[in-house]
Amino acid sequence: MLAEIHIQNYAVITDLSVEFAAGLNLLSGETGSGKSIIVDALGLALGGRASPEVIRTGSERATVTAVFRYEGKPPWAAWAEETGLAGANEPELILRREIHSGGRTRLLANDQPITLAAIKPLTRALVEVHGQGEHVALFSRDAQLALLDQFAGADDSLKDVAAFYARRRGLEQEVEKLSMDEQERLRRIDLMSFELQELDRAALAPGEDAKLEGEKRLLVNLEKIRAAASLAYGRLYEDEGSACARLATVSRAVEDLSRWDASFENRLPGLTEAKTSLEDLALFLRDYLERLDAEPHRLDAIESRLALLDRLKRKYGGTIEAAIEYRERTRRGLEDIERADERREESSKALEAARGDYARAAGELSVRRREAARRFEKLVVAEVRQLGMEKSRFEVAFAAAERPGGAEDVPSGGGPRGADEIEFMISPNPGEDLRPLEKIASGGELSRFMLALKTVAGGAASPRGRAGARPLPATFVFDEVDAGIGGSVADAVGSRLQKLARTTQVLCVTHLAQIACFADRHFYVEKSERAGRTVTEIKPLEKESDRVKELARMLSGARLTDAVLQHAAAMLKHASRSARGEGTK
Repeated sequence: MLAEIHIQNYAVITDLSVEFAAGLNLLSGETGSGKSIIVDALGLALGGRASPEVIRTGSERATVTAVFRYEGKPPWAAWAEETGLAGANEPELILRREIHSGGRTRLLANDQPITLAAIKPLTRALVEVHGQGEHVALFSRDAQLALLDQFAGADDSLKDVAAFYARRRGLEQEVEKLSMDEQERLRRIDLMSFELQELDRAALAPGEDAKLEGEKRLLVNLEKIRAAASLAYGRLYEDEGSACARLATVSRAVEDLSRWDASFENRLPGLTEAKTSLEDLALFLRDYLERLDAEPHRLDAIESRLALLDRLKRKYGGTIEAAIEYRERTRRGLEDIERADERREESSKALEAARGDYARAAGELSVRRREAARRFEKLVVAEVRQLGMEKSRFEVAFAAAERPGGAEDVPSGGGPRGADEIEFMISPNPGEDLRPLEKIASGGELSRFMLALKTVAGGAASPRGRAGARPLPATFVFDEVDAGIGGSVADAVGSRLQKLARTTQVLCVTHLAQIACFADRHFYVEKSERAGRTVTEIKPLEKESDRVKELARMLSGARLTDAVLQHAAAMLKHASRSARGEGTK
């Protein structure tokens, strides 16, 4: 649950800390005192949209810190492990949002920076906020379908349907690709066959162009190379007085010297090695000169080959390696196109099976939804009648879902959420036709319907609700759910909030004493002026006498008569009996 919230330099709040409890936590106060600002600040800590405009005038930074605590395995454990957050199984999670005057924002979870995208999957498990904006969100058919699925506990079925849809859609796209226009298919076969033949004839080898460029440089300078090699060979071996001949003379002389003086003996091996090295070099030069004369037309062949390689490189990727890779891709692509008929038949059979799997799973989900819808209708009607709308009617209207992208409809049509579209149809007053939810004119009627919908869906997901249903969030927030209601209806709304708070924490902002009397923990929000600055403060009403005075203020304003105080005390007593299950409706 939400244990604490700390707000600094946010709007009219300088420094505010609130400790919440389990059950129904209620905020009351004069209009404009800042009650809804606290709810907005909580939204920021949960990754809501931020603007530097919320920073208190004269401050450089606004900070909101929300502390969540949970007994047992916390609802954030799996999310924390997935995001790499330290202490995934710790009983406390601290979310802190910082907004700087320059527009920069920062979000931290347990002092570890985290992105707004990463926090989104967690927020639904922690807090669910309901206010006038939430009413607009539930006008959408997708949101209504999600609410019905929550009531039906259809998470596993939805996962199966989404998986079968993904497989079916992938096969549909594959068959469509394989069923291309025959003329286009033949054109592509001709083009790819020509390219493949051209590359096959070229018989490309990696690094071939660099090797040929080196050989070309040699042949272009052939006469200079031949002259230099001939000169070196002659002076080294063939000419009169060549280096090898002179070295042989020197070697014989040193050998004679070694007979007379032993100090020359260790010089003989070096002379022998030198003579051998020079003779090897001479033989290499002789063979090299012979090879230079072996292929007189080699330069023309090399230049022709390099021209071909340059053309193919420009056409197929810029390098020989890229052209070789292109050849392999073309070969595989040509095989795929030539096998299109065979593959299309295989894919069509797989698509038929996938459509059957999807139709079966979507059909089972549809049956489950329709069965749940009948129960949902009865429970919602019972709830709204307790909220002062005794003649109301409510119906979940079903229609077949359209195929995404305007695709041709088939028996297995539908989308990743199944083959159903629904719409909540409501008639608040006798004699009126059922109309879509957004057509309800009265804001008060709409608020009551919203509370009824959430109470019923939440009851199915509670620990004592239906097995397999999605669990409730740790905290529900109702921001001025009392809009447009009063009297006995407000009393019924308060009773429903109290009922919801038995299974999950509830935070409620209200102006009505008939709702406030049901609170387990009551906070008073007030706005005052200090040193010429507006300041919002909050204080818990711990004493019963303080709660009675606040209820009396909410009933009659600033004038607190004995009658009003007695009435407020009676309301508080009635709500306490209701909490104990005494005399409840």
